[in-house]
Amino acid sequence: MLRFEDKVVLITGAASGIGRATAIRLASEGATLVLSDVNEKGLAETRAECESLGSTVTSSVVNVASEDEVVAMVAGAVEAHGRLDVVVNVAGILQFGHTHETSLADFERIISVNLTGTFLVCREAIPHLLSSGGNIVNTASTAALAGHPWTISYSASKGGVAALTQTIAVEYGKQGLRANAVAPGSILTPIQQEFALPEGADGSLVYRIMALDEQRGPEVVAGAISFLGSEDAVHVNGTILKVDGGTLA
Repeated sequence: MLRFEDKVVLITGAASGIGRATAIRLASEGATLVLSDVNEKGLAETRAECESLGSTVTSSVVNVASEDEVVAMVAGAVEAHGRLDVVVNVAGILQFGHTHETSLADFERIISVNLTGTFLVCREAIPHLLSSGGNIVNTASTAALAGHPWTISYSASKGGVAALTQTIAVEYGKQGLRANAVAPGSILTPIQQEFALPEGADGSLVYRIMALDEQRGPEVVAGAISFLGSEDAVHVNGTILKVDGGTLA
């Protein structure tokens, strides 16, 4: 099934986890890919795997919190491929900690990548997506939809991503641009495995709503992103699609 044949897709956060899984999934569906991440080694590995599937791939090391770097990335994608059809924002960072011990610097750092970065990529891409009749798929989180302790910065950023996505969907829907988001939960990714709960945290609060399913790998989120970004979802706009095994059912 080549749903993305003749489509140019930009994916941020492509070096690992959901971003890498999405790149591989869309490569298998015929996409021409523009990949970015701050992790140069991981990005090169993702690119090589996608190219082995026959995809045409360009990649660049980009910090999405940098306006100049995002402007250059999107302009470079259009210059290289002549168009932009789908944008998938996955780049994000996470930090656990007690809210009353969270520094302003840490709060702003996570907001700058997760929320501001998503905004910048969307802002720069929208004119090109309007020309191509394209769409946006952002990555929110179940942390945006219900209380998730010790993730004040992350939860706030992902709540912002959800609101940003729905705003774009309404603002540009009549012009032919769709915008949706996935809200992953109970997904095994490097971003979760790198951090531990803070000292004194009651882990039962994090898992107080247990998934009806087992924890899954990032490929299940990639499948949802593939659907939302494809013409199969032509009548889906402004949706925050939970991919969480029933965690918030």
